[in-house]
This record gives sequence, structure tokens and C-alpha cells, in this order.
Amino acid sequence: MLKLLKNTNLYAPEHLGKQDILIANDTIVAIDKNLDNYKAVADVYDLSDCIVTPGLIDQHIHITGAGGKDGYASMTPEISLSELIACGTTTVVGLLGTDGTLRSIRTLYAKAKALDQEGITAYMYCGYYGVDSVTITDNIQSDMIFIDKVLGCKIAISDIRSSYPTALELLRKLRDIRVGGSLANKKGILHIHLGNLETKMDILFELVNKYQFPIQHISPTHVGRTKELFEQAIEFAKLGGIIDITTGASKYTDPYQSVLYALEKGVSINNMTFSSDGHAGLTKFNSQKEAIGVKNAPFDQNLFEVIQLIKKGGVAIEDAFKLITTNPAKNLGLTNKGRLAVGCDADICAFNQELELTHVFARGRHMMKDQQIIVKGTFESSM
Repeated sequence: MLKLLKNTNLYAPEHLGKQDILIANDTIVAIDKNLDNYKAVADVYDLSDCIVTPGLIDQHIHITGAGGKDGYASMTPEISLSELIACGTTTVVGLLGTDGTLRSIRTLYAKAKALDQEGITAYMYCGYYGVDSVTITDNIQSDMIFIDKVLGCKIAISDIRSSYPTALELLRKLRDIRVGGSLANKKGILHIHLGNLETKMDILFELVNKYQFPIQHISPTHVGRTKELFEQAIEFAKLGGIIDITTGASKYTDPYQSVLYALEKGVSINNMTFSSDGHAGLTKFNSQKEAIGVKNAPFDQNLFEVIQLIKKGGVAIEDAFKLITTNPAKNLGLTNKGRLAVGCDADICAFNQELELTHVFARGRHMMKDQQIIVKGTFESSM
């Protein structure tokens, strides 16, 4: 069945003004100022006065949970479909954290497939903090080639919990990612968790400057953890890299403020992304700053920080939304995501004039209507 979204104020994310959008199954098949000819054969949705954007992409989220930093009971739960729809997220990339033992790479793959079945799009990285990358097949290159969901590999540096990998070890992983990706028609990235050690991003500059490895395959995250680290990240972005600012944890200041600072320093908006680190395990503190337990990292702050960037930072809507649409799609190599154009996946968010989320379509399916979630996950629906 066709779906016709009428009278949208379309940000694709470039501002196209008043447009109608025609969806066939899970794909956008037409965008025009007037598509009334299809009214008789389509379900019609009047989105007059709605700001419409691509569905949001979260490229770093713990879909199977994470943690265990304070024992087994502190392992965080997996994420639900409704949690993602509630904040407009229609595409996710799941990953493991510190733990590659209790948190199984195969379970991560199964959760990605489950989210697909429930209606959104999910991918994953193989690997975890350690240099001994956990994989579904025998190695990273084979995962890139044979596992549809694997877009790259994760590893940690400059963190007391990392394996302190050398430049040569990182280069060999990058080689596997790049070669495997080329054979599977994937971009391939090494997604790099940054801790707060004094080494910061030094080894990444060595990869780019000394060994001349293409920077587009190197994807550092948590770059806003400290002011000193972010200064280095700014230089990395000026070299052409895409830097990922975490919104749910690991931040020295409000993430939107980091973006404004980077813009002042000459970084292009096209070289920055937001991701949530949602459902990571965080230490909970009382008013005396004493540790009293653990909590989930929030998963809904990407959209919040973009709205802050617009309302408080004065950044144009079409630029601010790039951080959670086109930019992560480019970083991940997803040509059919992050923008609204003919042939792209029908992942769509609609907002009222106050930038409150009102409607969500994921792969053409209506998931949120008038701020109410109308499609829930398998076990959510039975509760």
C-alpha cells in the first residue's frame, strides 16, 4: 500500500520547503510539491505545519545492555523498540563494551536482527574494548564479508580498561576492515572508544600522519570526554576525520556547547556526529558525590542536544540535524539512510513548531502517531 505524506515542511536535511512525500513499502518513491494524483490509491497523512526530517541514527548504543562494572547485578538491560521510537531513532549500531565474555557477540547479532523484525534498522560492530577482537566468524575480515550486520570493529585506546594496542595492531585491524569492506561493498570503520588517559588520540594521528592510513576509516568516539581530548579531536576533524560526541555520558560540558566551540575553531558541521552510548553502565552518585549504585546511560539525548543546538546555539535546523542524520550515515557508509530523497529508506520524523516529536515512520511503517507510540516490541505488546 502506498503512503502519502502531505504538506510537509521538509528538511531532507537541506530545507526544501513545502513538499509531499510518497512511500511505497519501505522506500521513498516520489517527492514533489503536489502529489494529489496519488490520493485515491494511498493512505494519506496530513502533516501540515510539521517539520519533517530523516529518521535519526544512533551509531553507538548498547542494544543488548552493557556494564557489570559493579558485579553481575549491575549489568544493564537491553533496549526496547519503544525506547528508540520515543526519541525518533530509526537506525542503530549496536556494540559491546568492556565485556566481550558475558556479553556475547552472537547475542548482539541476534538483537540487531530482532530490532529489524520489529520494524527499525539495526547494525553492529564486532570487537569490544580488547585488542583480541571478538567476532562471529574466525576474524574481522570474514565478519565484514559474510555478516550482513557488521559495519566495522570496535576497540578501546587511552583507557585503563583497554589493551593498550600499538599502532601496528590498529593498522592490521584497519586493513581487515578495509579489505573486508571492499569485498562486501561496505565502507568499514574502526570505531574507537577513547578514555581519559594522557595519551588521548596520539596514536590515531600516528596512523594518519606517519602511516598515511585513510582517515575516513578511523572513527573516534567519546571525543568530548575532556577539554584536552576535544582540542585534539578538533585537529583530527580538520584533517578530514569525523568525530563523534557522546550525549548520554562521557562529557566535560553540554555536547551542544562542544559543537559550538568546534564550529568557532573552524570545524565543519559535516565532520561531527552525536551518539548516545545509551544503556551503558554509569555510576550513580548521591549529593555528596559518593558512589551509591549504577544506572543506565540515557538513550534519548541525541535529539535533545540537537534541539539545544538550534534553540540555544542558533544553528539552522538543516545543519543541526546533520549530526544525527546525514553525518553518521556518511561515517557508516549507509547511502540509503540519513536523508530524504527518492530511493532512500522511508525513515521519517515529524515535529511540531516547538520541535516536539509527533510522528515517526521507520522503513515506511507508521510507528508514532500524534506523540503516541503505536508499534511496540514483541514482548512490550504482550504486557
